[in-house]
Amino acid sequence: MLRSRFVSSLLLSALVLGAPGLAQAQSYPDRPIKLVVPFAAGGATDILGRLLATALGERLGQPMVVENRPGAGTVVAASMVAKAPADGYTLLLGSNTTLTMNPAIRTNLPYDPLKSFTPLALVADMGLLLVAHNDTPGQSLKDIVAQAKAAPDKFSYGSYGTGSSVHFGAEMLKTTAGFPMMHVPFNGSSPSLTALMGGQVQLAVDTVVASTPLIKSGKIKAIAALSPQRLALLPNVPTVAESGYPGFDMGSWFAFVGPAGLPAPVQKKLEKALAETLASAEFKKKMVDIGLTPLGGNGEALRARIERELPLMRAVAARADIRVD
Repeated sequence: MLRSRFVSSLLLSALVLGAPGLAQAQSYPDRPIKLVVPFAAGGATDILGRLLATALGERLGQPMVVENRPGAGTVVAASMVAKAPADGYTLLLGSNTTLTMNPAIRTNLPYDPLKSFTPLALVADMGLLLVAHNDTPGQSLKDIVAQAKAAPDKFSYGSYGTGSSVHFGAEMLKTTAGFPMMHVPFNGSSPSLTALMGGQVQLAVDTVVASTPLIKSGKIKAIAALSPQRLALLPNVPTVAESGYPGFDMGSWFAFVGPAGLPAPVQKKLEKALAETLASAEFKKKMVDIGLTPLGGNGEALRARIERELPLMRAVAARADIRVD
């Protein structure tokens, strides 16, 4: 009898101690939420983050405030969110750079792509393109490959940074097509594409968002899309797969995560709000208009994508000797 009372007392104490946390999770959110964006203001990721913040804030009934934390290939922002309290008030708009590329090239990464976060949703794909200086002979990928093989020292390509999605995409293309080109990293899309227009490099791999205005104004020419399907903004540009290399698929993608250990009620509310936002025809149109491909998919779908891509990116990094530290 005494033992039974003691056990009951322990259970009651546990319920009392856990009640504030449970009530807090069930009332979530009751104050503004911070959305950390790992790039500077004005880029494609920042634009997407602000669209999401506005839409999610309306659905959740609390403002969602964007905080830009660029630096170290998204490591600064990701580390900040990984160390934040697991209460749902600090979230991250991450990318494949954050979750599958940094782990492949950084030996002292201050977060784990799976253990440090609660995955919440896949958000969008952003297509990548192989583009060329206007004076580069040929219009197709096969033309470029043939020229590069005939003159191995002639071709160099620009990217917006070592270890970026465009660097990985170009190295995958080199391996798949078997042609030589030297990597010239720049600090962003703007200097990379400026160097391409000026003829300092003959080729570049960059995003559809950054490249499309220059293509449409005739300042550079598109050779091939690295995505499995043609891009909505550039429907006349063939894919790498269509250009003679079946199965090729490389792009940039965005995902929503929180710190590891989010309470189940908070996780469910965020997943539901994200699913409803991403399913909205109005929101999908906004993403398409800026050059993104809407995805959608809950936390489990995101986790599966990370687990599937991690070994692939590690293999690309090993073949191309891509390392940051």
